[in-house]
Amino acid sequence: MRILQPAEWKKPRGFSHGVVVEGPGRWVVLAGQTGGDEAGEYAPDMAGQVATALKRIIKLLGEAGAGPEHIVRLTWYLTSRSEYEAAGAGIGAAWKETLGRNFPPSTLLYIGGLVDDRAKVEIEVTAFVPSA
Repeated sequence: MRILQPAEWKKPRGFSHGVVVEGPGRWVVLAGQTGGDEAGEYAPDMAGQVATALKRIIKLLGEAGAGPEHIVRLTWYLTSRSEYEAAGAGIGAAWKETLGRNFPPSTLLYIGGLVDDRAKVEIEVTAFVPSA
């Protein structure tokens, strides 16, 4: 995977503008993962829910023989801009714990709500695992 970063553009923080994926391999596409745990419970805060969603993503990628380094796109659906901005440090810590130094292309959307009223975040993932 090659990150697309024009030399004259400022490097973005926490994501990349795009990637190029070449060669044989397999695609992994995950449904949106919310911050609900295995029992269907939700942390009351945005950072806690993002941490749970990212852990769920890593677990599903592992089921496909993939890891965070294979993610080529994230789409985030968030219910509150102010909660997201206030949770920055906690979200950053959760990112570092699960995704490390991988910063794939990401899109963040603020929406009116998710299917479960307790959910504050849902994250969709597309990954590509090159053939060995």
